[in-house]
Amino acid sequence: MGNGASKSDSARVAGMKIAVGLPPAGMTVKDALDFIRGAEDLGVDAVWVPEAYGTDAVSQLGYLAAVTERIKLGSGIMQIPARTPTMAAMTAATLDLLSNGRALIGIGVSGPQVAEGWYGVPFTKPLQRTREYIEIMRKIWDRKDRLVYDGEVYKLPSPGGRGLGKPLKLMFQPPRRIPIYVAALGPKNVALTAEIADGWLPAFFNPDRADVFVPHLQEGFQRGNRDPSEFDIVAPAFVGVGEGASEQAVRSVARGMLSFYAGGMGAKSANFYNDLLKRYGYVKEAEEIQNLFLAGRRAEAAQMVPDDLIDSMSLLGDESRVAERLFKFSSAGVTTIQLNPVAPDSKSRLAQLEKVIEIGSAVSAAPSPWSMQGGAEK
Repeated sequence: MGNGASKSDSARVAGMKIAVGLPPAGMTVKDALDFIRGAEDLGVDAVWVPEAYGTDAVSQLGYLAAVTERIKLGSGIMQIPARTPTMAAMTAATLDLLSNGRALIGIGVSGPQVAEGWYGVPFTKPLQRTREYIEIMRKIWDRKDRLVYDGEVYKLPSPGGRGLGKPLKLMFQPPRRIPIYVAALGPKNVALTAEIADGWLPAFFNPDRADVFVPHLQEGFQRGNRDPSEFDIVAPAFVGVGEGASEQAVRSVARGMLSFYAGGMGAKSANFYNDLLKRYGYVKEAEEIQNLFLAGRRAEAAQMVPDDLIDSMSLLGDESRVAERLFKFSSAGVTTIQLNPVAPDSKSRLAQLEKVIEIGSAVSAAPSPWSMQGGAEK
């Protein structure tokens, strides 16, 4: 590839590291693997693998660990209700061992419909559950003592059952404390993430409305006495460089995805993605999308997704427009941009990816928003 980095280097655009997501399920395994390997050759820093209620993230990450060399391997996300914190810690430590220290562990509480409907786990105390989950995982990896934990949500050993539970210790020493990222959208969850996690995975990030998140990030940094420069913000962006077919393909995919999440990924009274659109200022549109989607009128719901919302969270159009948007993501505090090219096969996806790297390598990094607003005091 003409402008690719070697496998020992990481490419950057507007000062940001680059990630990709695993291509959609419609692609063959070979085509998806060709894309990930090609991305690795281009200097992409990480691949994030999703998990909802279809394919799980960990099986795919284990496979990728065996067929890649340098690219970091992120779970985007391992759902908290799907695994106990001890199982999550074991899984993460094993993946990190198999990949020679390349694991990035993204976690999230999901939502009431999936937690209770799919996993059979009550969606209660999500903030406290997340805090305790991370604390337990880190205690396991630190391996200083046998695991004893007395939280509001998790108690180890369990006080129930036959009363024979025994404090145990992970049977091997992980070489490092694995980075933990949290998928969060609500104000309190975003603040918690900034307080205790290593990074943040915001869905449908709009850099033009970073003000929606900044106060809560700032609150978390201050509460945890954190240095914002050590916190990784991984924001996704749809990619369609060039006018015409590329741009229309992105709009079609984005409309479908946004309407699915804002319309149906959650109950009418508890949809975090719908709430996010309202916080961005699209109150009427969010309500109409949800009403149409829940009424079974999905195509109409997709058409209600505003073009300017898609534009704000995408890299669309000619080179100057793409460069402008890359700088905007950087100026919003994004440290890793997850590029999601919309194209029918791995070859065309990689061509889009390489084009963005070529454009972005000439764009300067924006000043850190935290240095301008004042980070946590040290």
